[in-house]
Amino acid sequence: MIFSYRKLLVRLRYMLLFMALTVILYQVMFVLSGWIQPVNKYRTPTGKSVKVFDQQEHVSLSDKGSMSQRLRLFYWYGE
Repeated sequence: MIFSYRKLLVRLRYMLLFMALTVILYQVMFVLSGWIQPVNKYRTPTGKSVKVFDQQEHVSLSDKGSMSQRLRLFYWYGE
């Protein structure tokens, strides 16, 4: 069996180049994903703005008529 060291070195060089470019592309995508990521929309507002939605308020299903009330609100607001 004959081994060509020249071909082996060329293939090794291409493999190393491919791996290096893959790592560089991964790092670029990691930086871009951090840059593109939107801000937290659930944070407390600053300045004169007021948070309208209260996340602590829950509609319990144990109240009598609450399911009909929720259905009425669903059709009223179209949500």
